[in-house]
Amino acid sequence: MEEEFVLADRNSRSAVHRSLSVVAAARAHLGGPHATPELSLSQVETVSAVCRTAVELEAEIVRLRTGAAVAAAEYDCLLVPSGMAVLGRPGPPPVLDQARYRALARRFGPVVHGQGVNACHVHVGVADREEAVQAVNHLRGWMPLLLALTANSPYSDGADTGYASWRSMVWSRWPSAGPPPYLRGVAHYAWVVDQLVASGAAMDPAMLYWHVRPSAHLPTIEVRVADVMPDAGTTTAYALLVRALVAHAVETVRAGERAPEVPDLLLRAACWQAARQGPIGALPGTHTRDCTALAVGRLIEELWKRVEPHLSRHGDDQRVGDWLSDVQCKGPGSARQRRVAQQHEDGLRAVVDDLAVALP
Repeated sequence: MEEEFVLADRNSRSAVHRSLSVVAAARAHLGGPHATPELSLSQVETVSAVCRTAVELEAEIVRLRTGAAVAAAEYDCLLVPSGMAVLGRPGPPPVLDQARYRALARRFGPVVHGQGVNACHVHVGVADREEAVQAVNHLRGWMPLLLALTANSPYSDGADTGYASWRSMVWSRWPSAGPPPYLRGVAHYAWVVDQLVASGAAMDPAMLYWHVRPSAHLPTIEVRVADVMPDAGTTTAYALLVRALVAHAVETVRAGERAPEVPDLLLRAACWQAARQGPIGALPGTHTRDCTALAVGRLIEELWKRVEPHLSRHGDDQRVGDWLSDVQCKGPGSARQRRVAQQHEDGLRAVVDDLAVALP
């Protein structure tokens, strides 16, 4: 698991550029590999150990969030799990003073502005590279639904954007971001990566900012479509769903079943729709060849048919089922943020306080 957070000033609740100090303190609490800076100096990222059970994963997420929140408090910051900074510009500029990020700023110019966006990345171990590439073809059609279920960034710089996930809109400005193409195999994947790098759209394979991809440095499939989510329980349930969905995709690949070749533009349109409205109304069924629009509730039923056997195998079905039911009843994190804003005189300051990771 990788989770990104915005740092908000304890008094103003606005985004502040204190990540270097906070990350150093967080590493002292959590260990070096588990806290890292990001592109914007208003961000902190946590990186989990490898986990195998729901209990282990939730405990690790709580440990990382709590340790990072304690470090943030040492520098008068709140650690806020929201896809965008609710108040204040998250940056850049300024960007982290590293060669890679300076090169990004030079090459992409104003695209870098506002990229203090916070996502949740789930890595699931898939050792065989060919299986991983083929499994991505089966997973890509589910990305709009996963985005709708995890949307948690309706506000940005003090304004309601009208989107459930404004983070995904800001992130889509990168030329290498969005749904992955249909991949013919490892050789085709390598060719696509080489062409993106040669064109200048990506500086290296690590800059494939697709919603789902074979990891550039680990034997995993990395699902990157989600906003960072409000709490550890929600994040755990989502990660368990992703693990089950990846397991189903690998199983389908081994059975010799080809994934539907949904056009990239249609997938991109479906992701825009999911970002705009969240899990309300209907979405194109991009997991099928005809892409017929279905109510989100129906899409969840279709997803459940595929993942339930894998969830049950690990005893995760109740936890994930409860979370999916809760999202359908109450909405995702974006709906929660808007409810809090409407219910409190402090408005968006109350949203930041509601989201901020509690100190022990």
